[in-house]
Amino acid sequence: MTVTRVPEKPPLAYPAALRALTGCAAVTALLLWQRRMHLPRQRVGTELRFADGTAARIFRETMVDRKVIQDPCVLVVAFRLRAVRGRGHALFRRESLLNTVLFVGFPGFVSKLWLADDERGRYRGLYEWDGPELAENYARALWRVLALVSEPGSIHYVVLPGLRRDAWLERPPAVPGAARDAAAWWRLAGVS
Repeated sequence: MTVTRVPEKPPLAYPAALRALTGCAAVTALLLWQRRMHLPRQRVGTELRFADGTAARIFRETMVDRKVIQDPCVLVVAFRLRAVRGRGHALFRRESLLNTVLFVGFPGFVSKLWLADDERGRYRGLYEWDGPELAENYARALWRVLALVSEPGSIHYVVLPGLRRDAWLERPPAVPGAARDAAAWWRLAGVS
């Protein structure tokens, strides 16, 4: 499988990000009322290994009922929290459920795998989205929120058009070379 990616762009302007997040919260409330949001447990505990030599376990999954996905893509977001160490990571993982209102209601959201912090203290979210442009818009809006709690320069995202999340997990693309590449934080190397 050949992986193509959309180049990362800067965050949305503050007013645009605020409008997007406000609209998302309203749609999230509707999805909750309609009972269309779920927290499946099948993948919780699964370890994902990345081409930069790091690994992280899935600690939560969130999904929304959708009938048809017309333009699938995978979105991977990474960040390192500022001033969170030791037991603070466990507290963040519990508290993070409250952050669901920041993404579930965005247009095109399908699912998210929440990954615990890796060996470098970096968190990842691995999403499936319906529409690469919609995924990118979300990532650029989320950036503004993450910037409030993340180490400067640690926020990154990658949009991978044409991929279904589960197919990507079942058959990760080959990563050329044996060297661990720090820029390959998003490249899935294996699942166990």
